[in-house]
Amino acid sequence: MTYRVCFVCTGNICRSPMAEHVFRSQLEDAGLGAAVEVDSAGTGGWHEGDGADPRTIAVLDENGYTSTHVARRFRASWFSDLDLVIALDEGHLRELRELARTPEEAARIRLLRSYDPAAGDRLDVPDPYYGGREGFDECLEMVKAAGEGLLAAVRLEIEERTP
Repeated sequence: MTYRVCFVCTGNICRSPMAEHVFRSQLEDAGLGAAVEVDSAGTGGWHEGDGADPRTIAVLDENGYTSTHVARRFRASWFSDLDLVIALDEGHLRELRELARTPEEAARIRLLRSYDPAAGDRLDVPDPYYGGREGFDECLEMVKAAGEGLLAAVRLEIEERTP
């Protein structure tokens, strides 16, 4: 059975596609690429159908990650098909919890940086959209660091499911 993870930010053109591509690469490197399906979405639909922000694409490409992406909006009906919904900041966490129809669905929502022990109480990945390139580089570093802890958690979940 495939484990399914969806990263969620605001418009699905900066943070969540970056997290999607980085985590997919981390899974491949760990030999879990076939066991885990990774996707991303936004809480809003402003950019539906658009590609990722050019700065996101540049940072991903320059660091050896894939960057093909089409933005879309998260739908409450997706919860039933997802094992984990990863919010990029507290605002997304709140919006996703409001969309959850059951306590079980709400329990599947986590903040990405909660998987990075070095994050401390700074659990938001700041939105780089209105800033310069350095914000996208910072976002990449946060996503990579949290991805390592997320990878360990997903690996454990998969192992627990395997008879």
